[in-house]
Amino acid sequence: MIFLRFIQKKFIRLLNSSKVLKFFYFYHKILNNKGLGNISFDFNNKKNRLQIVQEIIQKKNFKSYLEIGCFDDELFNYVKCPLKIGVDPVSGGTVRKTSDQFFKDNNYNFDCIFIDGLHEYNQVKKDIINSLNFLNQEGIILIHDCLPNNFYAQATPRCQYDWNGDVWKAIVEFRTRKEIDVYTCYADYGIGVIFKRQNKNLLNYPKKDYSKLKFSEYYNDYNKLMNIIEYDELLKII
Repeated sequence: MIFLRFIQKKFIRLLNSSKVLKFFYFYHKILNNKGLGNISFDFNNKKNRLQIVQEIIQKKNFKSYLEIGCFDDELFNYVKCPLKIGVDPVSGGTVRKTSDQFFKDNNYNFDCIFIDGLHEYNQVKKDIINSLNFLNQEGIILIHDCLPNNFYAQATPRCQYDWNGDVWKAIVEFRTRKEIDVYTCYADYGIGVIFKRQNKNLLNYPKKDYSKLKFSEYYNDYNKLMNIIEYDELLKII
């Protein structure tokens, strides 16, 4: 297991190395980018995820917290909650497993789940589905990095250090489901919010495969697709 974690760390460092990122940047520039430019999201004067998660836990008197993707434990160490579990296959948290492995073995339900693992649509979708299965009825799921500012910030494979991935595609898909209520909080690179209750603003946007969504669709209609709200508005509906 120690050797496997060592290999995983080396592989992640390789994928995030400047040469690999530069290669994929030019790959996307030549083959995929449509020259749409920046959306101009500005998160500088917004609350960060540390403040938001802790304030929600306190407001709702939550007793259990799960974090998927802990990295350096910045958020995990900040959060105060009676039961805390952090899952990461490489570093941080309290459980050294992939999220898929964790959910397969898990017996706990949680009040608050924060998803910040692999920032790719297919994995985020699985993490949301698994989280819903272990979320208490009055609980909340929060998903980081839902509002990319430009094409390169969401392109996969990753091609720059500041990277949201295509998490946004999962938010669009889950917004079309009647049985859950989905928003995106305009803070800290976009924080997706999911409640276990009837969808109050159902998105009519049928697709056979949401992984095939184009950045141009998001760029041209992000407010509608993502159901963006300010943090003050979020506090009123939780």
